[in-house]
Amino acid sequence: MLRNRPSEDKFDEMLGRALQRHSEPVPADFTERMLRQIKEAREQRILARVVLQERLALAGCVVLGAAAIVAVVAFPGRVTGIFGSIAGSFTEQGSALIGRILQTIEAVRGEWQFYTVMGAVFGFAVYSLVDLLLGDRLRIA
Repeated sequence: MLRNRPSEDKFDEMLGRALQRHSEPVPADFTERMLRQIKEAREQRILARVVLQERLALAGCVVLGAAAIVAVVAFPGRVTGIFGSIAGSFTEQGSALIGRILQTIEAVRGEWQFYTVMGAVFGFAVYSLVDLLLGDRLRIA
């Protein structure tokens, strides 16, 4: 794609030849102004694309909000049931997680010395691996 686009030097040469054939006087900064206009046009296209994306995102949010309001008004029982099942699922998962945490604490309490030594060895292994792979970069920074 870059091969098809002429470089600025070739553009200057082509423009210079065309302007020599032209009979009217041309300002000295004509090429710079043209290149600036081309750059501004590209920036405007990019900004227009970003604005379009933001407008589409806003429209999607508005439509989704409106759909949620319509669903709550049209199907209040079903929406309440769905949210109730979601809340129940979170409650069950939370109680199961708390139960697992308590079991883990009981298991570690009996053998805390072993887990302390294993944690220290694991920490040293991770430190050694990071030092081996990124040691020079970490010391420079």
